[in-house]
Amino acid sequence: MKHMLFASVAALSLTTAGAVSAQDVTLNLSNEYSATSIHGVGDARFADLVKEKSGGSVEVIVHYGGALGYKSADHFDAVGEGALEIADTYGGALGGIDPLFLISSLPFFVTTVEEAALLYKVAEPELEKVFEENNQILLYASPWPPSGIWARDGVDSAAALDGLKIRTYDKNGTTALNEMGAAAVRLSWADVVPSISTGAIDAVLTSAEGGVSGSFWEHFDTFTEIYNYAIPLNFVHISKDVFDGLSAEQQAAVLDAAAETREASWAAIPDRLATTYGQLEENKVTVVTSANDEYRSALQAAGEAALNDWLESTGDRGQALIDAFNAAKSE
Repeated sequence: MKHMLFASVAALSLTTAGAVSAQDVTLNLSNEYSATSIHGVGDARFADLVKEKSGGSVEVIVHYGGALGYKSADHFDAVGEGALEIADTYGGALGGIDPLFLISSLPFFVTTVEEAALLYKVAEPELEKVFEENNQILLYASPWPPSGIWARDGVDSAAALDGLKIRTYDKNGTTALNEMGAAAVRLSWADVVPSISTGAIDAVLTSAEGGVSGSFWEHFDTFTEIYNYAIPLNFVHISKDVFDGLSAEQQAAVLDAAAETREASWAAIPDRLATTYGQLEENKVTVVTSANDEYRSALQAAGEAALNDWLESTGDRGQALIDAFNAAKSE
């Protein structure tokens, strides 16, 4: 499934100039989410660190909210073809490139940040290969806080989900929630608020954090926690042609900045959750936590359906990662 790759004139020029003289360079980073989102904050940190560690010779300019015209689904080809230097991309949008990218959003498969980190550690080498095969380098991955459901009323029972027009962020969510009788539709983040405004959807599967960054209280009164549905990941990836055009010192600065940003982003989840829930309270959003064992069991069964569907699409590769994760978790 390797994509055809075409280096842009801009990327080619940068590569040539960098190889000869390692001159100062400017790299554009596209992010579909807002500057205040957890990944927007991470991107700003990464840009600052690159500038600091490169002595100012590499400047990363972050473009938030899809300002460059790219949605997450566009990022992979744009970076691989050299039209864009760096992107911060939600993993679910890469499921069409390779379904392995959907591993982090398997419903109810991991329910803690520690488990999510372990799952990513197991999957990272395989995901790096996909980027490498498409002329890109994976710099780092960082998590979203646990997903829940934003709606006008609490979604704390199977009956509340039945027929609910709800946005999901990838195939896993669509499979699982439709299994529960919902009318689930996958939408890119940029399309969520317009779809709410037109009545195309009545609810949104995302984190409390995602709803805060989108000011969802302007549309919804309630955020329902659904047993830490999933802790999905974003991936920051750079064009290999662009990276190869940097000097050794500049490359080291980018990689060091990426490693430091990765650690900070994973460690930030508890504080971000505390801040987010404070913002929910300030904006009079009701947080609903279900204690319905029957509902939980039904959701977990729906999650199993999504897992089985994912394993069918990934075959032996997917099963090997699941087995490796289960073995690592039991150590």
